[in-house]
Amino acid sequence: MGVAGDDVIWQHAARSGATLISKDEDFVAFATGDPTGPQVVWIRLGNISNDALWRAIDPQLDEIVQALNAGERIVEVV
Repeated sequence: MGVAGDDVIWQHAARSGATLISKDEDFVAFATGDPTGPQVVWIRLGNISNDALWRAIDPQLDEIVQALNAGERIVEVV
């Protein structure tokens, strides 16, 4: 899905029951306007390496999963 548009990715995630993890604010707008669509984990960490990204997310992972399990539509990671 690397070259697919945001709307195609959104629909695929909705059909498959996936949670989107993205830095793309467009998915936050989709989640705000579509209460039946997938949940979104919104990464707001700027340009960092994948290693730095995982080091930043790891300590927050339990909280992220808890928020998703509680039904939060958008979970922000800062």
